[in-house]
Amino acid sequence: MSKAIAGFSKLTKEQKIEWIANEYFAAPDEAVTLLKNYWNTNESLQKLHDEFIENTITNFYLPLGVAPNFVINDKKYTIPMAVEESSVVAAAAKAAKFWAKRGGFKATVIDTEKIGQVHFLFNGNPDNLTTFFNSVKLKFFEGSQDLTKNMQARGGGILDIELRNKTTQIENYYQLHATFETKDSMGANFINSCLERFSKILKEEALNHEAFAENEKNIQVIMSILSNYVPNCVVRAEVSCPVEDLIEDASISPKEFTDKFITAVRIAEIEPFRAVTHNKGIMNGIDAVIVATGNDFRAVEAGVHAYASRNSQYSSLSHAKVEDGIFTFWMEVPLALGTVGGLTTLHPLVKFCHEMLGKPSAKELMQIVAVAGLAQNFAALRSLTTTGIQQGHMKMHLMNILNQLGANDVHKKMAVKHFEKNAVSHSAVADYLKHLQTTDPSKIEEDFLQ
Repeated sequence: MSKAIAGFSKLTKEQKIEWIANEYFAAPDEAVTLLKNYWNTNESLQKLHDEFIENTITNFYLPLGVAPNFVINDKKYTIPMAVEESSVVAAAAKAAKFWAKRGGFKATVIDTEKIGQVHFLFNGNPDNLTTFFNSVKLKFFEGSQDLTKNMQARGGGILDIELRNKTTQIENYYQLHATFETKDSMGANFINSCLERFSKILKEEALNHEAFAENEKNIQVIMSILSNYVPNCVVRAEVSCPVEDLIEDASISPKEFTDKFITAVRIAEIEPFRAVTHNKGIMNGIDAVIVATGNDFRAVEAGVHAYASRNSQYSSLSHAKVEDGIFTFWMEVPLALGTVGGLTTLHPLVKFCHEMLGKPSAKELMQIVAVAGLAQNFAALRSLTTTGIQQGHMKMHLMNILNQLGANDVHKKMAVKHFEKNAVSHSAVADYLKHLQTTDPSKIEEDFLQ
């Protein structure tokens, strides 16, 4: 077992790496070389990345791809996606191309309300607390004017503050439940600063409230923090077309495809075991765009999955129907996103992605992200209800397998051609690569040209 180290954060980056290499690796020099190979040769750019977090030792890369041909509200987009899963970008691009020929995607922001709470304990008469809150409510707004001034100038700020009694669930537990509009910023720092100010005002005003008994003046604030569950910060994305336009391939009629597709969605609506994987596919698209645009995918994931459980059972985020011969596939999803602040202008590639998207507002980015999730879901369901998910996924996974097996460039080209007509599996690729490595090169070239 390694020994604890004191003052690690005060070491230089080189000292941190040296300690890690010597403490955990049989070949320390190789470990150091590997880490340094991922440093950016541009020193100022590397310094910028080093300062994003504490104890940085190197950069951890994800591929940044693009999915072109998205039409959203009659506007064309090429969507950036930062993701490691091999089939995500290809699936999104395929769905985008499919729906671009059928009118594209429609997206609407339903609301942009965000939430924060001051959690506190009050051991006293609930009626007295209600009277107190009503008498000082305005002071929460007035006492945070210095924090909200700039946000108000942009059309945002504190929307409302409520007192909520939770004593049936936890003894003496109450909340200040506040709602916010943060415009183009995600608003986490703004909201948390306001909440901490509310808690300060709450405690100070309670001490001076004449109607409180002595034991009621000591309000104990447990914590003040925003919520990543934003059920009123929701965007809707949808596609629709006549059923007869859903031509998948010659082996399945548009009606059969539609019937199977809708049944697959309904299964995810009622079966949590399926719904989790179904929604994970949606998040493949959503997370990839969120990472590329410098937003917090962990916050979005938590809020989305809570939203999927809002009716007491985890269920599908997307839905499908046919009415009067028109197929409609749609999704409503909570997305608290920002286009200013955080990494949006600090990280060069994040800035690049925003510019490629036309420098969208937060509402526009919500629409783009939701559409990417719906496109991903459509692509997955289309595969599942026709050819099966593995055919396309494993084709995309082929290059990963070839790289794992150490294939050279010539053998990679041969394998890609071979597996256009053959099923991909790790063992099948290994066997074929072994065949290439033990076969006369002239014979291989002859087979490749056929």
